[in-house]
Amino acid sequence: MESQVATWLSNSLSPDANTRTQATQSLDDLFTRDHSNYVFSLSQILSSTEHTVGLRTTAGLSLKNTLTSREYPRQTELAKAWRELSEDIRTNIKSRSLHSLTDSEKAIRNASAQIIAAIAAIEVPAGMWPELIGTLLQGINDSRTRGDDGAVLRQSMLQCLGFVCEQIKSDVLAAQSNDILTCVVQSVKEETKVDVQLAAIHALYNSLEFIKENFEREGERNYIMQVVCEATQIANADVQLVAFECLVRIMQLYYEKMKFYMERALFGLTVLGMKHTDERIAIQAVEFWSTVCDEELELSLEAEEAAEYGDQPERQSYGFARVALPEILPVLLQLLGRQEEDASEDEWNLAMAAGTCLSLLAQVTGDVIVAPIIPFVETHIKATDWRQREAAVMAFGSILDGPNPQILSPLVQQALPVLVEMMQDQNNHVKDSTAWTLGRICDYMVESVQNIPGAVGHLVQAFLGALDAGVQDGEGRVVTNSCWALMNLIEQLGGSTKDTSILTPFYDPLATSLFKFANRNTNESNCRDSAYETLASLAGNAPVDCLTLVHKILHGIIEQMERVMTFHDQLVGIDDKTNWNQIQINCCCVLTACIRRLGKDIKNLQPERVMTVLLSLLQISGRSSPVQEDIFLAIGALTLSLEQDFHPYLPAFLPFLFAALQNHEEYQLCSIGVGLIGDVCRALGDASVQYCQNFLEVLMQDLQSPVLHRSVKPPILSCFGDIAMSIGGSYVPFLESTMTVLQQAGAMRADPNNFDLVDYINTLREGILEAYTGIVSGLKTAGKAESLLPYMPSVFTFLHLALTDQDRPESILVAAIGLIGDLAEAFSEGQLKDILSSAWIDQIFKTGKLRLADQHKKKVLKWAREMVRRATQ
Repeated sequence: MESQVATWLSNSLSPDANTRTQATQSLDDLFTRDHSNYVFSLSQILSSTEHTVGLRTTAGLSLKNTLTSREYPRQTELAKAWRELSEDIRTNIKSRSLHSLTDSEKAIRNASAQIIAAIAAIEVPAGMWPELIGTLLQGINDSRTRGDDGAVLRQSMLQCLGFVCEQIKSDVLAAQSNDILTCVVQSVKEETKVDVQLAAIHALYNSLEFIKENFEREGERNYIMQVVCEATQIANADVQLVAFECLVRIMQLYYEKMKFYMERALFGLTVLGMKHTDERIAIQAVEFWSTVCDEELELSLEAEEAAEYGDQPERQSYGFARVALPEILPVLLQLLGRQEEDASEDEWNLAMAAGTCLSLLAQVTGDVIVAPIIPFVETHIKATDWRQREAAVMAFGSILDGPNPQILSPLVQQALPVLVEMMQDQNNHVKDSTAWTLGRICDYMVESVQNIPGAVGHLVQAFLGALDAGVQDGEGRVVTNSCWALMNLIEQLGGSTKDTSILTPFYDPLATSLFKFANRNTNESNCRDSAYETLASLAGNAPVDCLTLVHKILHGIIEQMERVMTFHDQLVGIDDKTNWNQIQINCCCVLTACIRRLGKDIKNLQPERVMTVLLSLLQISGRSSPVQEDIFLAIGALTLSLEQDFHPYLPAFLPFLFAALQNHEEYQLCSIGVGLIGDVCRALGDASVQYCQNFLEVLMQDLQSPVLHRSVKPPILSCFGDIAMSIGGSYVPFLESTMTVLQQAGAMRADPNNFDLVDYINTLREGILEAYTGIVSGLKTAGKAESLLPYMPSVFTFLHLALTDQDRPESILVAAIGLIGDLAEAFSEGQLKDILSSAWIDQIFKTGKLRLADQHKKKVLKWAREMVRRATQ
């Protein structure tokens, strides 16, 4: 079997397409048919020196891919398949992989380290490989006795240890943190071989999250910080880079412990690092201060939230950013001018990092950043060097969020004419940054723009000019930022609730230019996508006096969709298909915006043509096409607008809806399909009863699917409530199965240390609460509330569990209080008197009175208390 698999692997790398296809298919078939032999053969090839290094490396990567996947359902399948292998095979593969860490070829050692980490991610949390960490640490320590002769082994084992630490959650390795930390810190400090030192500092980086207890002890913390700070001064740039990455991560994790080190070392180290000649290191040093700002912004929000409840914040901000501002601001301004003429927008560079940090500094420090920035802007905004002009524009744009608008307003009014003029600059980089700055002005300072006579018109004309120039010159980045600025302006000054708008005179020329630009064949810098998105914003925020234009946009986009569909059979290659899909996705987004804005008026605008186009697009696009999600969203909008009049289109749409609900691999489409069931039932009301049996059956199947992503399951539970509210008393036949599922889901609990699971359980509980609320409301309205009485003990058991959970968010508190009020209103004759009189319910009301600040939430609380009072008299 080994030789056959080796042949197929070799052929899978063949330049001949047919040979590659056949070999890949053979490997896939073996993986499915005989998984055990497949993975064992790959392990044999990896560890055998009889094969070429290239083939062994391919075998190693193929083996790793049988163990790990970025998709959660796939990862679950792969982990299950690995655990189901015989213990002998698993042990053999692990032994071979560990032995391959000693291989003379670096590529083989790298592949083996990745395989070990992937296996560890499956086994170690389940207690199936408890000796792994000890084996790696022992190997590292033993190799030290061999000096330079053991350097290769130390490097590969440290690298493997780093991969393992990266793959496994911090709480799993916390018990071994002392041993891991001792090993990697010693290696960083004492190693003389650069490769080994680099592997060690990477391992230290990956272990930072689970050494919290070590950071609590001052002596250990001091030593760790000393080693990391010293590593930033090591001659090798790669080691310096990872050392600065460690400092960034440490600031994220242990901000509250950093005051002493900021004063003694970090301030000076990072300012020097920002001036480093190696741009990678300079970027990380800038990132350090961005992280400081992120943490202090978060602490500021925590303090505000605590103040709302009359509490003291749990953590204190030391104001590092404000203290450091006089020193780091001049460096950041200097770095803004480090652009390259041919810089790619997709490549993160030093100037971008500096601009981001400057924006964060403005948010943290507020008014104090304005005074030192303005002289820089005034000095450089008219400079002959385009880099200086762009730096000045970026600096001004970066401080528009944070300082008091009253301080910024006169500066914005003074700068606006200059910025509008700079939209004609000869350099595209300058125009791009100018459009971005104007976009931020439209977002944060639009009132200042309105106070200048004619300023809105000048802005719109500048953006129209960018669109028209972009059609001819291909200025993609300028157009993308101009569209973003226009969207900000439209959302701030437009509005579907207004009769008219200051933008009304510009709606027609804007729509014309956007349509013209959207018809481009290319999508440089996503500029065509941005034009469509702006067109959708224009339609969605149209005031009443622009509704006629929305009609035109609707018809124009339908014609565009019909025209593009005719090209489907002519598509050749992946690029053509991707382009076709993206155009139709954009058209669907505009169509959805038009339908939502027009509401019931869509009935008078050929809805049958709209639905025909959408159904045709569903038919030709294919089950796995990315267009399907956006088609479903458009149909959902049409459903809500047409209400009962959507019924004639439902039979033709149902096959596509059920196909989406059964497409568990495309979970986002499935989730949208779940939402559409709710839309359909709300739109049709009692007329949807004939479909509900099938709806509920497919939803139950989705809940039981081991493949479907868990994020879809809370909306499914919520959908039960939507259906019940729509059909009222007709929901009674489905009550038993629904309430059983809700009871089972409500009993789920989360390990408080597993934050992802805590969040998921809270989301699940919100879905359950929405389901119960809809069911109670629907049956109460139909006079069938009594059918719920047998289920009340389980409902209140769930309420008690959800409300007494220490990780309960406010959203659950509000929803639960509302449900208690609904139940009290439904059973106002005292049927639930005993349970509604429980002390824990009174305590929840008291908690709500203390915690809920929003007026609407307070009204819900007041109403619920009154309902309970009446139901317990």
